[in-house]
This record gives sequence, structure tokens and C-alpha cells, in this order.
Amino acid sequence: MPATAKPQDAAAVHPLRTRPFQLVFASRALALLGDAVIPVALALAVLRITGSSSDLALLLGCALVPRLLLLPVGGVAGDRFDVRTVAVVTALVRAAAQVFVGVQLLGGEPRLWELAAAEAVGGVATAFAQPAFSPLVIGTVPGPGRQQANAAVGAAASAARLGGPGLAAVLVFGAQPGWAFVAVGLGFALSAALLAPVRVPHVPGERRAFATDLRQGWREVRSRDWYWSSLIAHAVWNGGAAVLATLGPVIAERELGGEGVWVVMSVVAGAGLLLGSLLAGRARLRNPVLAGNAVLALYAAPLALLAVPAPAAVVVPVYGLAMAGLGFLNPVWETAVQQAVPAEVLARVVSYDWLVSLAAMPLGYVLGPLAAEAWGPGVPLAVAAALVGGSCLGTALVPGVRAFSLRPAERVVSGVA
Repeated sequence: MPATAKPQDAAAVHPLRTRPFQLVFASRALALLGDAVIPVALALAVLRITGSSSDLALLLGCALVPRLLLLPVGGVAGDRFDVRTVAVVTALVRAAAQVFVGVQLLGGEPRLWELAAAEAVGGVATAFAQPAFSPLVIGTVPGPGRQQANAAVGAAASAARLGGPGLAAVLVFGAQPGWAFVAVGLGFALSAALLAPVRVPHVPGERRAFATDLRQGWREVRSRDWYWSSLIAHAVWNGGAAVLATLGPVIAERELGGEGVWVVMSVVAGAGLLLGSLLAGRARLRNPVLAGNAVLALYAAPLALLAVPAPAAVVVPVYGLAMAGLGFLNPVWETAVQQAVPAEVLARVVSYDWLVSLAAMPLGYVLGPLAAEAWGPGVPLAVAAALVGGSCLGTALVPGVRAFSLRPAERVVSGVA
């Protein structure tokens, strides 16, 4: 009979060598790949059907708006119910929504309102799925291994961002747009099947009114100055990223040498994300919040360089370095939150993280082009650079950020049926 591993021995084992996290990781990787394929496949499908950018914006909005509105509700569900069940059900709903879109497209005469409704259903399911992921991690990975686990998921997200658009193009041009959505739907179904045997401990909390649970989640956010101050910085970063996403391609084409420069920037950004995620898995930080926010401030550099604009030979590598900062931040931030926030409120706290971060992006998408029309693209890019750098580095002035340190992780029991 094999000897029982000591806690310190278990901590030394990489999470990807344990069966529970292998299943969680594979499930998450499939979902991330689907998320990377859907926008590109949707854009190509709409261009073939109507050729209208307004129709595409409508479909993307139908997926985003319910997601934003219902994220706090998804956080309450993740804390109230068995998180594995929440993840499985939402994956199945997302599978059904994308297969429905695929079938409508394959039928030859899709109606826009039906596609919009299906994408809205997918957005609702995503609002419940995203807050559930952190509880899945803490339920399957002991504390010392969580940064490696989050880094592995970050690397998968980067790989999906690199490969997703190409896969979408292959599916659309190699067959039909409908088959791309059917394939994504089957991927979500497989994601659900992978989670089915995972067992995550769940201790039901005190039965309270829904509004009470919602308010408690917000109180947990407000009670941690290191958390809400970092959320503000991350939201500003997302707004700056939206400004760059709207104005960067135009500047690349007109000032830096053509469309190919933006393609190269996008590829280098994906590589930077991947590199940052891999480095995060090896980092041992005394203060991960302070370090993560500091490297996130690197994004101010490409914003400022594009505002000038600097030569492509300078902008491209600096952009890659800045995205490596994002790739580094995500795993160390998620690990810090998973360790510092009690498990019984984790999903609600994480849902506000997603809400604040995602809500800032539409502001950047709208305000960036409007400001560029009024004063030229250099002004909104320079302002975004100052705001990103100031907000990210400014978190160092917050006492809770400077004093933050990870508490000793409690041993978590998990397994597979």
C-alpha cells in the first residue's frame, strides 16, 4: 500500500500532475479557446450574411450587456451553490447557445433576432461561469500550488488568444461559418463533461435574502483597500487598452508602415502574454499585489509611444513587454485574491472584479475615437498613458497594498469521483 503523501510533498507537486486540476484546467482551456473563436467567427459570419458592422455590434452587445449586468448575481450563485454544478450547467447552456447559432447559420436563412437571443443566453451563462472559476481552483489545488495553477491557466488563455482567430478562420473558410459555432458548442459540452467527475468541497452558508448576499459581497470588496484600489487601477488599464485597440490600428496603418505592423503587434502581444504567464508560475513574491500593479503600469509606455508616434521598431517590442506585464499580473493577482479572501465569499468578490474591469472597456471604445476626432489621436493616447501609469503606480500609496502579504494557506481536500 503506497504511503500517504505529506502536505509538504503534495505542495511540491505541480497542479497539472494532479487529476482534479488536470480536469479543471482542460475544461477551462476549452472554454477559453471557444471564447477566442466566437468573436472572429461571428464577425466573419455577419460579414457574409449582411455585411453590416451595426449588426455585428448588436450581436456582440447582446453577449456583453447581460454578462455585465448579471456578474454580481453569478457571484452570489457561486457562493450559495455547489460550484462544480454551477460550472457544468453554465458550460452546457453555452454549448446549447452556440450550437443553436451554428444550426441557424447552416440552415441558410438565419434571422438576426434569433442569433442575438442566442448570444444573449450565452452572455447570461458566462456571467455565472466566470465567478465560479476561482472557487474551482481553491477547491482542487492546495494553497502553495495555486500560483502555478493560475499561471498555467494564464498560459492557456494566451495560447487561445494566439490560436483562436486562426482556428476560427480555418473553420469558417474551410467549411461554413455555422460549423465554427457547432464546433465551439461541442467544445463547451466537452468542457462540462470534464468537470463532471470533479468533487469540490462546499459548505453551505447561512440562508439569507439574495439582496443581503449581494450587499455582503460589496462590503467584502470595500473592506479591503488593497482590493478596491487595485480594481480601480485595473479598470483604468482596461479603459486604456480599449483606447489603444481602437486607435492603434489606425496609427499603425497611417504612421508606422501599414496594416502589417498592427498584425505584428497583435502577434507580439500574444507572445508577451504567454511569456508573462509562464514567468508568473516561477515567481515567489513577498507582495504580489504591489509587484503585479507595478508591472501593469508598463502599459503606459506603448500608449505614450503611439501618441508621438514612435517608430514601429520601438513600439512593437515595448507593446510586447507591456502585455507580458499583464500576463504576469493575472496569475499573481488571482492567487493573492484566492488566498486572502474567505472561500465563502470568493465568487461574489471575484464577480465585482470582472464587473469593474469589463465595464471600463466600453468607455474606452467610445471616448477614445470621440477624443481623437476632436483633438487628434495623440491626445487620448497620451491621457490614457498618464492615467494607466498613475493609477497602477499610485496603488503603492495605499496602506493595504504596501502591507499586503499572503496568509499561510490552509490545506484543501479535493478529489475526483
